[in-house]
Amino acid sequence: MSVPTAAAPNAVPGPEDVANVATRRHYVMCPPEHFTVEYSINPWMDPSTPVDTELAMTQWRALKDIYLSLGHTVETVPPRPGLPDMVFSANSATVIGGKVLGARFRTEERAPEAEHFRRWFSTKGYRDLVMPSSINEAEGDFAWTGQLLLAGSGFRTDPGAHAEAQEVLGVPVVSLGLTDPRYYHLDTALFVLRKGPHPQVAYYPEAFSAGSQRVLRRLFPDAVVADAADAECLGLNGVSDGEHVVLPSEATGLARSLERRGYEPVLTDVSELRKSGGGPKCCTMELHGE
Repeated sequence: MSVPTAAAPNAVPGPEDVANVATRRHYVMCPPEHFTVEYSINPWMDPSTPVDTELAMTQWRALKDIYLSLGHTVETVPPRPGLPDMVFSANSATVIGGKVLGARFRTEERAPEAEHFRRWFSTKGYRDLVMPSSINEAEGDFAWTGQLLLAGSGFRTDPGAHAEAQEVLGVPVVSLGLTDPRYYHLDTALFVLRKGPHPQVAYYPEAFSAGSQRVLRRLFPDAVVADAADAECLGLNGVSDGEHVVLPSEATGLARSLERRGYEPVLTDVSELRKSGGGPKCCTMELHGE
C-alpha cells in the first residue's frame, strides 16, 4: 500500500489555501442628484414607475459611507442634469495600473456621460487615457481578477472592444457571452471576490452561454455559484475588497454562501437604484493598481 507524501515546504498554495484578506481600494462614484427613470434601455427600467430621487441619494450615501468605514478611498464625479444614469460610474472607464480606457455607450441616452468622465480623469492628471473606437461600457462588462480581464458581450459591449482593451490596457482578456437580457452587463451576473494569483469569483451560470459556462468552470473551479433568487435581486452586482462583500440587502442566500467561504457580507438597500437596473457595483468604479 502506498503512503501519502507530505506537501513540500515550498509548495505553491491552491485556491482553497488562500486567506480572504481585505485590501484598501480606490473607488470613483457619482451622486444620483438627477436620478430618474425616464427611458427604458434594459428590462429593469419602467418609466411609468415612480422614482424617489431623495431616497436614491440616501441609498447612495449609505453605500459610500460603507466604503469609507472600511477604509477605502472614494472620489466623486460631479453629476450633470439630463444624465440620470450617470450615477452608474462603473460604466464609464476601466482603469488598471494607471492606464485608463474610457467608455463608448451603445445608447444615445447615455453617450454624453463618457466625455464628462474623460474630462474628470484628465483634470486628475491621468495622461495614459484612451477613448475606445468600439462600443465599450467599461466595468459594466469588464471585471479585473488581478490576472485576467473577464469581458462580457451580448447586449452592450461589442466583442471587438475586448481586443481593444487588451491592446490598450496590456492585460490578457477572456471573452464571455451573455444570453439573458435581464443580465445585460457582465457585472449583473459576475463579480470578483478576490484578486491576485488565486482569484475567486461569484457568478450566475444561467446568464452565460454554454461555452462561457465551461470557461468559467475551468478558470474558477472554486467559484461561488449563485442561484436565480440571488441573481433576480441583482445580488451579483456586488463589490468585494477581498474580505468584505457589499451586496443588495435582498441577496441573503448569496450572503450565507459567502460567509461559509470566509467572507464578511455587508448588506445595503439599493432598491431605488435597482429601478434602473443598478446595484452597488454599478455605482462603483474601481481604480485598479497593478
